[in-house]
Amino acid sequence: MTLPTHTRAAVLRAHGEPLVIEEIPLPERIEPGAALVRIDCATLCATDVHLWSGAMSFPGMLPLVLGHEMAGTVLAVGEGTVDALGRPVAVGSRIGWSEATCGFCHGCTVLRTPVACENRGYGFLQRSDRPPYATNGLAEHAYVTPRAQKYLLPADVDSRWAAAAGCAVKTVLHAFDRAGGTRPGSSVVIQGAGALGIVATAVAKAGGAGPVITIGGPRHRLDLAAEFGADLVLGLEDGPEARKEAVLAATGGRGADLVIDLAGAPGVGAEAVDLAAWGGTFVVCGTTGPAPQPLPLGTVMGKELTVRGSLNGDVGDYHRAISFLSAFRHHYDWDELFSEPVGLSGATGAIEAMHRLEQTKAVVDPRLA
Repeated sequence: MTLPTHTRAAVLRAHGEPLVIEEIPLPERIEPGAALVRIDCATLCATDVHLWSGAMSFPGMLPLVLGHEMAGTVLAVGEGTVDALGRPVAVGSRIGWSEATCGFCHGCTVLRTPVACENRGYGFLQRSDRPPYATNGLAEHAYVTPRAQKYLLPADVDSRWAAAAGCAVKTVLHAFDRAGGTRPGSSVVIQGAGALGIVATAVAKAGGAGPVITIGGPRHRLDLAAEFGADLVLGLEDGPEARKEAVLAATGGRGADLVIDLAGAPGVGAEAVDLAAWGGTFVVCGTTGPAPQPLPLGTVMGKELTVRGSLNGDVGDYHRAISFLSAFRHHYDWDELFSEPVGLSGATGAIEAMHRLEQTKAVVDPRLA
């Protein structure tokens, strides 16, 4: 089989501008432990939207191929390529993958926490004009680097689900892990009704929590949150005081045992602390960027709250995400999260639609026109 030397990709060259369809190089050699993959689909994440708009930016990042949630079919492998569980990765295997970790820094060896890797390789740190060029999902092919944490996908997990598991679902599961999980009957407030918030709603409900309260918008996303287990949904138009009254009424006047920020909107931290019950936990997961956010420390102290940060997730969370999607595939209609797939030429429109909150989870299939 003759391997491709270049791949067609949708390249971000200027923030807020349409993606440019280009041919970019692929590595000439597949390294030991690496793989060349044909992208079956990519799902777009809020981070992709922030990168496109410039809300999340850093010097020298462009040009860039977006799309760090993806699944694909292996076209070629280097010597000794195995997945995170030691299973051989072969031509024809369907895989997903998590970020690369170095294995030798303080985070990897002392803390033994992949999320803390000092040399962690995110796809959106890879410029498309430098080797290995194509490592993200808005392309027909991707080069999966030797230290990327690969995972063989089970047949009962759709490629769209597996792609979303690579960031959105594993991020949610990591946040619940940081919170110490949930107990049956514990009250949970989910701030945010995007894909992460809806998945978090499903995770909380599946764990026996109740009431599960999801806050966000627009209305079609809240309707979806209700389908995925929310006992109560509260819109942003209600205002913080009305939302607080509703949460207190739903929790017997105590507030929520667990509040998870998956929105990152201004004021979300102060509201989370206000909604939390005495002795409750607040997990910060959705807030990005350098702008400071106010947090009433007196309330944190007075309620003896636990506040935890949660960054993203690692290959262990990815494994659990795949398992969760598979185990609950007959309980939740995961397909409801995703929009109709578009090809690379439609990727800009898909990002713009997510920016306008019109879609929950956009899907790009590079095999389409």
